Amino acid sequence: MLRWHIESKELQLLYTWKISRNSSDTKTNLFIRVADQHHVGIGEAAPNIRYGETAEALTDQFSSLIDNGLELVRTLEDLQMLLAIYAPANALRFAIESAYIHYNCQRNNISVVDFLGVVLPHAVPTAFTLPIMDPGLVNKFILHNNLTRFETLKIKVNQENALDLIREVSKSSTCPLIIDGNEAWNEPESLLQVLNQLQPYPIVMIEQPMPASKTDEYMYLKPKSPYDLFADESVTDQADFNLIAKQFHGVNMKLMKAGGYLNGKYILEQARQHHLKTMVGCMVETSLGIWSAMQLCQDVSFADLDGFLILKEEPFGIVQEREGKLFIR
Repeated sequence: MLRWHIESKELQLLYTWKISRNSSDTKTNLFIRVADQHHVGIGEAAPNIRYGETAEALTDQFSSLIDNGLELVRTLEDLQMLLAIYAPANALRFAIESAYIHYNCQRNNISVVDFLGVVLPHAVPTAFTLPIMDPGLVNKFILHNNLTRFETLKIKVNQENALDLIREVSKSSTCPLIIDGNEAWNEPESLLQVLNQLQPYPIVMIEQPMPASKTDEYMYLKPKSPYDLFADESVTDQADFNLIAKQFHGVNMKLMKAGGYLNGKYILEQARQHHLKTMVGCMVETSLGIWSAMQLCQDVSFADLDGFLILKEEPFGIVQEREGKLFIR
């Protein structure tokens, strides 16, 4: 019988992580371990309050899965059936599925990319994200963190200071910029006024500026936007890609939202089949979660996998960043 274990870790951040809807100085992630007498697999869950996920709720869900037969699972198909019947939060589902796949790959002496049928890039260039801050602190922040080494910078913004933040970042860096609104705008016209003022800056795309519920508003916005629009919160573990393609130019797939490697791969495949650009992103995660995301970075348009770089102490050390590129140790 397989032995399953859950552990929580409070991760201290290097600075306050502020986006349009919340801010934090710590993050509590969960780590799922599955083992027999010879092999072990570990997966990470990064709960996201946007989807009602908390470490406490996910821990309770894990206990329920144990009570309902998780330790009796013998195949991936068994696991998928159990997770379908007693559906946990997507972040926990990913942690459990990835732990089992890591265990199974170790037991069968194969790599995760071989299991998934993909190719692992030698290096993954990642964007680095600036949280919302006082615009007057931007220059010091960029210099202190040596952010000019990254090929692309991503800026978290809200309605109040988007233009000021973008202007200040552009004074300190000439690299391309991703603008992430995290659903800060409620209607397209005021958003378009902002987008039309960004012409002097090297913007490459706008990520989820309005709530996911604003389907009609996104369909109105897409042909008018001077920049590519990428879905983040609008694509979780499932989506109507015919509808998504009418609203967006690209999709940001996060494994913590997708709920597993297999569904994450499927989401990227569906995005490409619908002629959408692709991005692999992350939450605030350790290098374990980032390592997992790197497995699916073959041929993506963008990678935003800097979540482990804002931790004071990173516990795994299995991914290294050099000159803005990620390498597996």
